[in-house]
Amino acid sequence: MRFCALPAAFVAFTIYSFCQSPAQNYFTDTVLLDQNGVERRFYSDLVKGKTVVINVMFTTCKDSCPVMAGNYARIQEWLGPRLGKDANMISISVDPETDSPARMKAFGEKFKARPGWYLLTGKKENVELVLKRLGLYVADKQDHLNLFLIGNDVTGLWKKAIGVASADDLIRMVDAVLRDHA
Repeated sequence: MRFCALPAAFVAFTIYSFCQSPAQNYFTDTVLLDQNGVERRFYSDLVKGKTVVINVMFTTCKDSCPVMAGNYARIQEWLGPRLGKDANMISISVDPETDSPARMKAFGEKFKARPGWYLLTGKKENVELVLKRLGLYVADKQDHLNLFLIGNDVTGLWKKAIGVASADDLIRMVDAVLRDHA
């Protein structure tokens, strides 16, 4: 009888992959930096078990980004104490080489971002990987999409919304996804 020895790293990777949820495998635990310079694993720290609202932006944007951030501020106000507990709001820079954590923090302060609203940047390759997984990657920051991805990790319900729509319409959609119990 002949036995084949498998490298320990292969066995560990296989067990680790088997134990991850499909969502974790898809979204990955790629590390990004929040506005306070804290490393955040994208899925495990920000998405897992929560309803999330995700958009892309950059701090030097003068057009749609401030409008979308204004809508985030209204959603944040509506969420109240659920923000950071049941729901997270995630803004990811499409210009990570310019948008340092300090710049992201200053941008968030303009809109009174509270804990639970994560303004993310990081290594260019990490940001690009996450954006590609979300379907929000663009080569030129000016071409970024004005979309909100609204998802409920527990039920698997995901919707897209135009981020410059009326805040009331966006709140209704976030509410529907948050209350989904499918």
